[in-house]
Amino acid sequence: MKDIVNAVACSVAKILDSGAVKATKYLSPKLVVKVKRKEFKGRANPRLTELHVTFGVPNYEEREFIKACRKSGEPFPVGKIQLKFAKPSKGAKKAA
Repeated sequence: MKDIVNAVACSVAKILDSGAVKATKYLSPKLVVKVKRKEFKGRANPRLTELHVTFGVPNYEEREFIKACRKSGEPFPVGKIQLKFAKPSKGAKKAA
């Protein structure tokens, strides 16, 4: 249970520091901790940060990642937290 609490704390810190939308920590091939930032119409509320925490069995996309990790010889728990960022909106300005 301590490793789940530690993974949640690390994932929350990463998601708040980096501005990512989703952070996933792989503790074992059968246990995954996910933290997701709640958004409305693809944007986060600037005044309020809501996070959704899930831990349990991995979904299809995560199982594919676990297979790739096992094939490459990566030991569990995976050292890095996997971050996903929001897609830029269609009207967003490109950096010069």
